[in-house]
Amino acid sequence: MQVLRARDYRRMPWKNGGGETREVLASPIGARLDAIDWRISLATIASNGPFSVFNGIERTLCVIRGEGIQLQVGDASPALLRPNTAPFTFDGEAPASAALVDGAIVDLNVMTRRARFRHSVTRRKVEGCVQLRISTDTIVFCERGTLRCNANETSSDLEPEDCAVIAAGSSPLQLSVAEPATILIIEILSAR
Repeated sequence: MQVLRARDYRRMPWKNGGGETREVLASPIGARLDAIDWRISLATIASNGPFSVFNGIERTLCVIRGEGIQLQVGDASPALLRPNTAPFTFDGEAPASAALVDGAIVDLNVMTRRARFRHSVTRRKVEGCVQLRISTDTIVFCERGTLRCNANETSSDLEPEDCAVIAAGSSPLQLSVAEPATILIIEILSAR
């Protein structure tokens, strides 16, 4: 288990220059945005506007702080995304724009290059102690609260926006909390 702290995430400008992203984790490490296989990042959206275009990329967006956004993707009906709604997946090449509901938000964005990888993102509330079986490379992102992670005889506490990276085939991951917490479980899988 590897623990990544929110204070250490790399800051970089959005591809379209409209804001700033904090890169949580990417593969290959240090790759240009047009050469990534997959990427997890946090972004603050402080004004209405378009999203960057990422050809060949599948994206999933989760609002983790703020009131939410209305996300318009292509010709589809706008989707209302709030911190309590399910993660929203869309094509990175589709024109997309966001309108703030009531002030700035922070979102978690997961991207995978369709030809090589795919991903799933699940929001889950944790109470007491739970155990997760790890069958693929998995990132547990602490959205709200504080939780203790135990895997492979390693233990660490996660604060909001910290995450734990667990390799496929690891022993079951045990999560425990004193007060309810919310996590995002991100699985990165081969496209095959």
